[in-house]
Amino acid sequence: MWFYLALAVLLYFVIRSYRERQQVDNLREKYVFITGCDSGFGNQLARQLDAQGLRVLAACLTQTGAQQLERLTSNRLKTTLLDVTSTESIEAATVWVKECVGNKGLWGLVNNAGLVYPFGPNEWLTKEDYMKVLNVNLIGLIDVTLHMLPLVKKARGRVVNMSSIMGRLSTMGGGYSISKYGVEAFSDSLRREMHSIGVKIAIIEPGYFRTSMTDTQKNLDVLEQQWMKVPEQIKESYGQAYFDAFYKGVKDNLATRCCKDLYLVTDCIEHALISQYPRTRYSAGWDSRWIFIPLSYLPTFITDFVLTRSWPKPAQAL
Repeated sequence: MWFYLALAVLLYFVIRSYRERQQVDNLREKYVFITGCDSGFGNQLARQLDAQGLRVLAACLTQTGAQQLERLTSNRLKTTLLDVTSTESIEAATVWVKECVGNKGLWGLVNNAGLVYPFGPNEWLTKEDYMKVLNVNLIGLIDVTLHMLPLVKKARGRVVNMSSIMGRLSTMGGGYSISKYGVEAFSDSLRREMHSIGVKIAIIEPGYFRTSMTDTQKNLDVLEQQWMKVPEQIKESYGQAYFDAFYKGVKDNLATRCCKDLYLVTDCIEHALISQYPRTRYSAGWDSRWIFIPLSYLPTFITDFVLTRSWPKPAQAL
């Protein structure tokens, strides 16, 4: 019995591997729109897909980012400026994309633009701190998708949404995890709605990677600024020793846990765009695949213990 079960599992993975290696045709005729291409995953993905021959439409927040990307790529790649928190900016980008793709439609939409801070214990933050992150990571992503979706439907293409392992497992306070849980929910509902139309939706769930969002000093500076704004009563509840330990924990994590190989993420996005049989979810990075995903399936009390056992204790803890 166990032999046949093992054989069935092996056969499943062999068939899946074969199917996933099948690519779509006419890649050089397919247009892909990517947000957040100034740096990090978006910048590398734009260069990677351009080298593969796809027609990349790269959206950057700044003119400097757009110019630098253009210097590193072929004349097939085109850039535009986009602020995903502005509906007017999204509308202008949609008109531009429509002019670029013509009757072909948009094969791929990659919602990559993101923001991680402000972050910290929830009690240290304000509504505005949450909205700053949610407006980029979730509301902006939804707004871009709704505007671009008719073009994707025309090509019967793909939408690839950048989530995070923190969309499966919330490990810190602030808008980041909340926004990524929202990305997961939006993507799931959209996938079910688009299935009969032929549009595929993929979710990317990276672990810790070295990008501008995980720049150690920038995150520490933001954390220190947050602590300075915390009301005195809440500061007394946590204590300076708590902040110092929390600060050190963030510094150590960002300095040691971030993977520098961004291809682990961009290769997943590329596969979601060019494979005939893309996956629904892609876990990128060893920590995502072997630590956080398994943790998310364990009983809550075990997960809570593993995640919080090294956390500092507030001054007014029991």
